[in-house]
Amino acid sequence: MINEKIICKVQVKNRLGLHTRPATTIVKLLQNCKSNVFFIHKKERVNAKSILSLLMLAAKKNSKITIEVDGEDANSTMGKLVEAFENHFGE
Repeated sequence: MINEKIICKVQVKNRLGLHTRPATTIVKLLQNCKSNVFFIHKKERVNAKSILSLLMLAAKKNSKITIEVDGEDANSTMGKLVEAFENHFGE
């Protein structure tokens, strides 16, 4: 099977931006994912499976983040991430 790379832009909708709680949610969501996942914000590209990397993005409310998913479960992983952003990470 060919690994595909999916790229999608999302917006940080929760009031406090991409702070500790949403970052933790993202890392937990990606725990069993086989794909490589990167977030890109203001020319900074970080591994989305690392909570410290996510916090270093310092993405505030309404920030645009590009999500890059590359691997065998790319479609389902991207779906889960987009849904998490849409749902304000349950906040």
